[in-house]
Amino acid sequence: MNRLGWLLTLVATYGYWFVLAALVATFCVRDPQKRRRLVPVLLIVGGIIVGSIFLAAAYGKMKPLPGLDWSWASIRTSIAFFAIEVESYQVLSPQAANTVAHLLPFAELILGFWLVSGIGRRFSGIVASLVLCGFMIAITSAYLRGLKIDCGCGVGPPEQAGPAALLRDGLKFLMPAVLVTIGSFWIRRQSHAARLPASAPSA
Repeated sequence: MNRLGWLLTLVATYGYWFVLAALVATFCVRDPQKRRRLVPVLLIVGGIIVGSIFLAAAYGKMKPLPGLDWSWASIRTSIAFFAIEVESYQVLSPQAANTVAHLLPFAELILGFWLVSGIGRRFSGIVASLVLCGFMIAITSAYLRGLKIDCGCGVGPPEQAGPAALLRDGLKFLMPAVLVTIGSFWIRRQSHAARLPASAPSA
């Protein structure tokens, strides 16, 4: 399980380099036919990368504390510590923070699997982008209020809420999600345009 978490974190942390390289490669391909064949493959990998971000985030929030084995009790203990981080943002009441802390990791888990599956990628990409924007708004709010707290993202080493966390989340997490979403809509539009001539009535 620890190896799986390490792999998810690795993909989530460095996968944006693949997304950037894929973006450059797409623009370098001049032939529209080759581009239409290339983009779907890149979107599959991009969906896996963005999905890994949410799977790694869920793993980071639920993994047992040092010295504990995986069990429902250890997961509940880890989520209880995560609830303290949510409450440290000083936006929600203790009861609401506890509820969010217990729901968020499982929501991230579901969203991660949804993205990796590739089903309805346009919609999963939109949801992922909005969730990441919400996280970044929360971090910005905490920073502007002068709170010296851990962002609680769950991906990689702890990061204090502030410009560094915003830069990391924007470049490594939000950018891939937005590009996958845009690419999914582009593919949909290209497929629709390709069907129009065939369905158009003859003169």
